[in-house]
Amino acid sequence: MLRWIFLLSAALSATTMVLGLGTSCTAAVPSGTAAATDPFWMENIKHQGMAAYNPSPSTYPVFRNVKDYGAKGDGVTDDTVAINAALSAGTRCGEGTCQSSTISPAVVFFPQGTYLVSSPIQAWYYTQIIGDARVPPTLLAAANFTGIAVIDADPYVTNGGGAQWYVNQNNFFRSVRNFVIDLRRMPATSSATGLHWQVSQATSLMNIVVEMSTASGTAHQGIFMENGSGGYMGDIVFNGGKYGIWVGNQQFTVRNITVNNANTAIFGSWNWGWTFQGVTINNCTVGFDLTTGGLSQNAQTTGAEAIIDATVTNTPIFVRSSTASNGKLAGSLVLNNIQLSNVPTAVGVVGGAVVLAGGTTTIESWGQGNVYSGTNPNGTFVQSNIPAPNKASVLLDSSGRIFTKTHPQYANYAVSQFVSVKDQGAKGDGTTDDTAALQAVFDEYSGCKIIFFDQGSYVITSTLNVPAGTQMVGEAWTEIIASGSAFASQTNPEVAVRVGEAGSSGLVEITDIIFTTRGPAPGAILVEWNAATVGSGMWDTHISIPQAAGTNLEGPTCDAGVDPSTCYASFLALHLTAASTAYLEGTWIWLADHDLDGTVNPQLSLASGRGILSESAGPVWMVGTAEHHVLYQYGLVGAQNHYMGLIQTETPYFQPAPIPPAPFTSNSAYHDPTYNGTDSAWALWIQSSTDIIVFGAGHYSFYSNYTQACLTTNTCQNQIVNVDSTSTPYIYSLSTVGTSWQLSVNEVGIIAESKNINGFASTVTSWTPT
Repeated sequence: MLRWIFLLSAALSATTMVLGLGTSCTAAVPSGTAAATDPFWMENIKHQGMAAYNPSPSTYPVFRNVKDYGAKGDGVTDDTVAINAALSAGTRCGEGTCQSSTISPAVVFFPQGTYLVSSPIQAWYYTQIIGDARVPPTLLAAANFTGIAVIDADPYVTNGGGAQWYVNQNNFFRSVRNFVIDLRRMPATSSATGLHWQVSQATSLMNIVVEMSTASGTAHQGIFMENGSGGYMGDIVFNGGKYGIWVGNQQFTVRNITVNNANTAIFGSWNWGWTFQGVTINNCTVGFDLTTGGLSQNAQTTGAEAIIDATVTNTPIFVRSSTASNGKLAGSLVLNNIQLSNVPTAVGVVGGAVVLAGGTTTIESWGQGNVYSGTNPNGTFVQSNIPAPNKASVLLDSSGRIFTKTHPQYANYAVSQFVSVKDQGAKGDGTTDDTAALQAVFDEYSGCKIIFFDQGSYVITSTLNVPAGTQMVGEAWTEIIASGSAFASQTNPEVAVRVGEAGSSGLVEITDIIFTTRGPAPGAILVEWNAATVGSGMWDTHISIPQAAGTNLEGPTCDAGVDPSTCYASFLALHLTAASTAYLEGTWIWLADHDLDGTVNPQLSLASGRGILSESAGPVWMVGTAEHHVLYQYGLVGAQNHYMGLIQTETPYFQPAPIPPAPFTSNSAYHDPTYNGTDSAWALWIQSSTDIIVFGAGHYSFYSNYTQACLTTNTCQNQIVNVDSTSTPYIYSLSTVGTSWQLSVNEVGIIAESKNINGFASTVTSWTPT
């Protein structure tokens, strides 16, 4: 499975079509030229990344090879101490003494081999843990392994009374990729766990296999997640175990997960909303086992589960709820394109009641919960077929599923096929103007080589043009910072990074990058996306404003209570233009609500005008993607052929003081919305748009001018999602918090949040235009 994933990525990367190549070549970058015995390029490329805002940038190690810290990888030596030394080297954020930090990023690399561990590998803040993508290393749990999991993303403090290293909702910026985690030496009856993954946004798991015991009575589990606010994971295989994954988190997106021979493939403890896209379950006892029935904040269970494109084989029960709904909402469920083979019960209840019979069949579109349509304010509770979305063929792959594309890693490419921006004169020191140096790299090498952005903070002071055909890779989320007078006018906004010129063609792939600003920047359009070749996209790439120290947008300058007009962060985060197409996976469009580098993480009062504006005719895929912007988080105007799941947003905490568009002014050139129905930002604003599929959404309004009394009355804002009467979106599994109306048509509230209480959040199982 892993090898197939990597070869697919390489094949897609090799299809680059370019109109304008860099001056250094006459043909597009070929397929990978690494020899069969070569290691992954990341091991041997020159490592000169620098953490620009670290107290000791010249000596702080960004890249760490675990073998340089004493790990053997021979499957015999206990490598635990060496691995944890590689993770903790330098002044880092962890051990319960630091809540978050952006100034000590790290890539911890594992060459090919088998690494025996006897206690948890501790994942410090702002860390990418990466194995060789050509031959993924094995993390082998010793027979006497003790601890919560082989990889622990949020350790419990020893003798801390339940305290953990990080606040679960603030556990950002970490990734684990390219590993086999083997628990099978541990006794089958032990609570062996592959990953303790209590995380939030800007996190990812990818290309991982977890091997567990298949013995009778096994207690092994692949993932344990008890809390958090995430997040994205994908391309993961679980073999054996009591549970493939045991999960509880506010919201999450899971893509391409396979569970074989487990007792329960996925156990859901609680959530406000999850989207599972591309699920394969083979020879399990239960596919999804969901705790349901909790209808208050203190009794939150699985609120909303949305599953699309699943194949389930030889499994007696596909979905099982712990509590019967008994004719009313008590846990929402949406199923779309579910192919069952020898699955007697499609949906059931603990105790044996059958809600939906299975067999060998395909479930096109089925729901359990409150279903709405048009402008009718009265929903109907159903456990039956529900209206299916119109899936445009351009959104689908050859098998009829929603198209997906794995995070490119260039596993079969040689080091010689990469070019480093630092080798070409860029500094990345957070101070030097690197605009000209970076533009020169793109002009010379785009389409010719894969452009490697060594870790650093690269300042640009005018538009940086990324040509069609560019493949660029960051290191521990390299920063590109828009700064200066070019971005100072909201009446004359300027693009910071333009991806492709209008009308150009060529595959664009951007991975592990952060786009941000140095304030004030009221006129900065962080990314304008014109790329028009299908498959172009961003993976583990974020627009995070402000990203780190040195942005002039931290506390105390921009603490809560400060007039947001004194702390302008951007005009628009991401603009998908009319002719563009984009695949966005694990892309977080975040205006910071708190200071990640402050000692107590104070709340911030920042103003970023707009989140994602899409005018694209498609296809566009948003997989695990935005929040906190002043006018809207997602604005779709004249858009077509979009798949969006799960989209998660929060309204700015200072609103409605001032009421939007303030402190910005409305700009008709960017189709800014009106605010006849709300005094706060729109989470989702859809105008003149067709064939839009929203498959899972979490839109939350937690504050009214930094106070939370409004939560108890659902009055933090009046309306939050608006659709005009000409648009045809299909919205499934919509969960909201703190808003009087969950969905409006032409700015008139239609669906009242009070009618759909589903725990802390309220859930609309589906809404269709007619």
